[in-house]
Amino acid sequence: MQRLIQAPNLALATLWCDWLVQAGIAASVQRAYASSIAGEIPPDQALPEVWIEDDERLDEAQRLLDLLRRPRHVVWICPRCGERIEGPFEQCWRCGANMADR
Repeated sequence: MQRLIQAPNLALATLWCDWLVQAGIAASVQRAYASSIAGEIPPDQALPEVWIEDDERLDEAQRLLDLLRRPRHVVWICPRCGERIEGPFEQCWRCGANMADR
């Protein structure tokens, strides 16, 4: 078992762990509730961590995690009205067409 990453909060640690598990990499969140003792230990030691069970899959897990953490900038042109749509939007705000319709 090997630590993959320390997360800034439990929500991200859980998201990252679930992403890896769905990809077939056995992973778990450790120190999920250690923040309650942050005053008694250094704060950086109380953060949740994502661990993988198979050490041989560390590089693969790191690549998958990098994909998830990479910001995405999606740009598409509405096929119905020609509006340029940027960001995570899947529907045109001008005419209501869906990105999947293109």
